Amino acid sequence: MEDNNIKEDGNRKNNFIKNIITEDIENGKNNGKVITRFPPEPNGFLHIGHAKSICLNFGIAEEFKGKCNLRFDDTNPAKEDQKYIDSIISDVKWLGFDWGEKIYYASDYFDKLYEFAVELIKQGKAYVCSLTGEQMREYRGTLTEPGKESPDRSRPIDENLDLFERMKNGEFEDGTYVLRAKIDMASPNINMRDPVIYRIKKMSHPRTSDKWCIYPMYDFTHGISDALEGVTHSLCTLEFQDHRPLYDWFLDEITSPCHPQQIEFARMNLNYTVMSKRKLQKLVENNYVNGWDDPRLPTIAGIRRRGYTPEAIRNFCNIIGVSKKESRIDVGLLENCLRDDLNDNAPRAMAVLRPLRVTIENWEQDRLEELEAQNHPQKPEMGTRKIIFSKNLYIEQDDFMENAPKKFFRLAPGREVRLRYGYFITCKEVLKDKDGNIIELICTYDPATRGGDAPDGRKVKGTLHWVSSEGSIPATVNLYDRLFMAEDPEAESEDFTKNINPESLVRLEGCRVEKFLQDAEPEKAYQFERIGYFCADSQESSKEHLVFSRTVTLKDTWAKVNQIK
Repeated sequence: MEDNNIKEDGNRKNNFIKNIITEDIENGKNNGKVITRFPPEPNGFLHIGHAKSICLNFGIAEEFKGKCNLRFDDTNPAKEDQKYIDSIISDVKWLGFDWGEKIYYASDYFDKLYEFAVELIKQGKAYVCSLTGEQMREYRGTLTEPGKESPDRSRPIDENLDLFERMKNGEFEDGTYVLRAKIDMASPNINMRDPVIYRIKKMSHPRTSDKWCIYPMYDFTHGISDALEGVTHSLCTLEFQDHRPLYDWFLDEITSPCHPQQIEFARMNLNYTVMSKRKLQKLVENNYVNGWDDPRLPTIAGIRRRGYTPEAIRNFCNIIGVSKKESRIDVGLLENCLRDDLNDNAPRAMAVLRPLRVTIENWEQDRLEELEAQNHPQKPEMGTRKIIFSKNLYIEQDDFMENAPKKFFRLAPGREVRLRYGYFITCKEVLKDKDGNIIELICTYDPATRGGDAPDGRKVKGTLHWVSSEGSIPATVNLYDRLFMAEDPEAESEDFTKNINPESLVRLEGCRVEKFLQDAEPEKAYQFERIGYFCADSQESSKEHLVFSRTVTLKDTWAKVNQIK
């Protein structure tokens, strides 16, 4: 991360955007006001990259005692849907941000946008063009060659006004005409070569119904919407840098109520994932994942379902900061932010994912004993819970080895281990099925070691988690991991799907979890001791059939790489 761009400032980070706004306030620009906006298009689900923009725009407004508008840029009814609007509203709320009483929509300004387009026509700065899309691409030129002017560029103003009104009235079919700004076909910035600002699209709009059959383009709509809302600082990702001259041109040429300042910053790029909307859509539509909220996807809906917390995401966005330089960030940094949060705040529980039955032979058959377990070892204020010890227990299969090496400190024949919160036990006998698979261990316990310590001072090196048959219930567990095996899935193969991790989801049936987890709140993470962090799946889990999903492992199990390349 660039040291000249980000520096510590108490618990916050300064960056070049904050420095610009601070200077503007000191100079009395915008009367000291700060108004930002988060302007998603309602044509898909938000992902972790959008979280950076959300945190930046709402965070800036909060820090400078300003306001951030939530505005939907709903100018393309062909791709928009109410489900996306609802999802985006939910995601922004979940991240902990408040836009006030009003949600804004670009469609609120369709009448004003039409008036501004007419104003440009009257000034001789916009014209109706009949070139097809393919012809326009041919006329546009290249990065090294200027474009050619449309034969319609010199169309008289009155004729342009008449045609534009007839476009609005639905007299022409889609693709017959477009309205273009008249700027400069020889501009070195291709965006300035007479861009389209209106097109015919005979489709009903979710908010304006059938009132319009022409719709404004994003570049025309965006800056004007900012101005109509009194936005002072329009924060965009770097791909809009080449569009800034067009943003400014429109606002300079119309009777704009104000002229917001567009400032660009680098978008978030994470390794071991893809964030292109087109690629995410391919993963969903071709069933590589199970919907937009699949916990392996970087969508906010997905990571929320997986048990990520808004605090962890906000902290991550604060740590990576804001810069002008594109970089690739290690997803391990995001996972560590999550671990830090969950280590502090997640209640503890015991679960056995691959159960091995243990019978305590010197324990009475029907005897049940309650033991006290801490809900958090560093936070006594989180209280305790009761766990049941009985004759029949379960431990992890990996916690037993029949022919154990010397440095294997878990259970083995003749060895003694501590059961967390319980007793010392010693393995006496190993039972196998006809195929030689271990199916049960016969053990003894030491009654003097209740609570996990021996009064004679003897030590054991292994402490195991466990559950009893009477104190646990069955559950299914989804072990989620990174969706891709390659750091840059898009660079290492022509088809990024070839880098999908075949073990990104391992589903385990027949697991055992503590009984109190039957009432686990979906998306609330628990630490399954010695295993990882897990939450009840909001889509699959019920009291009749518990399904837990792994939020994150206790430690980074992937190769260490630089946090930012």
